[in-house]
Amino acid sequence: MELAQIISGFAVGTLVGITGVGGGALMTPLLVLLFGVAPITAVGTDLLYAALTKTGGAIIHARYGHIEWRIVGRLALGSLPAAVLALLFVHHFVPGGLGNAHQTIRFFLGLALLFTAAAMILRLRLLARGKGGNRVTRDRAWPTVLAGTVLGILVALSSVGAGALGVTALFFLYPGLSPIRIVGADIAHAVPLTLVAGLGHWWWGNIDWSLLSALLVGSLPGVWLGSHLAPRIPEVFLRAALAVLLVFAGGKLITN
Repeated sequence: MELAQIISGFAVGTLVGITGVGGGALMTPLLVLLFGVAPITAVGTDLLYAALTKTGGAIIHARYGHIEWRIVGRLALGSLPAAVLALLFVHHFVPGGLGNAHQTIRFFLGLALLFTAAAMILRLRLLARGKGGNRVTRDRAWPTVLAGTVLGILVALSSVGAGALGVTALFFLYPGLSPIRIVGADIAHAVPLTLVAGLGHWWWGNIDWSLLSALLVGSLPGVWLGSHLAPRIPEVFLRAALAVLLVFAGGKLITN
């Protein structure tokens, strides 16, 4: 089973390197549907996995000056409290708390996958019409905080949304900003969000450390390989195939 998890981590890491889609959108449903991991454990483990893997990307973007820290702060102002409150709500008000909230987690995971599939398709259109500027042309403070709040809830309860959904929201809110700076802000915001949510799950014992280690062993070389393969693969076809896969997985999680 550990070898299969390493191979799965490698496969997902390769797809992340090629498409830029966050690992949560692929890894969490894979753990639930293929390996039979409890949804709450899959979500908690994947959150810490995302925090560790995206830290490196955030450091690189920061070195190149690609991060709009004002946008990151606005997103975090909404997302971090929302993530904490969402976990506290499920723990205290859902019968059995987080440990028995499998059906709730499955529903939010499925919903986040459907949103992510739509965001993947929209992202292609937004990239095509992007101006490629470097300015925050409008003061969208409170809409950005609101977007962060929605992301915080989805990410805390499903581990999905910090990537494709965050990027899509920022494209709508800041159309004058270049794609690379939007991606940089999204990755920088994902690190504290997934870390806070992941630590919340760790506090309630929802982390499988051996699983986390296996995923990291496989995914790190996978991301490296995918990043080198990306220029050689037509992204539009691969993203369309992944969107169909996410719709199928999301529907299965919601209906089962």
